[in-house]
Amino acid sequence: MNAKDRKKVGEWIEKLSNVKSEIEDMQQDQQDKYDNMPEGLQDSEKGEALEEAADTLQEAAGSVDSAIESLQEIAG
Repeated sequence: MNAKDRKKVGEWIEKLSNVKSEIEDMQQDQQDKYDNMPEGLQDSEKGEALEEAADTLQEAAGSVDSAIESLQEIAG
């Protein structure tokens, strides 16, 4: 991989890092909403939807992190 290609991969890594941060922020927001609900509402459809959204966003952040790690490996 030449310097031009490594620079491009570095730009992708930076963009993905920003996306990961935004996903983590939204995940935390959803988790906070769930955590601040009364226990009775946490078991409701809305509570379960918030919890599922938080879990899915956490998985998405992990996937983006894996992509970043892969790109870092090829960029050297």
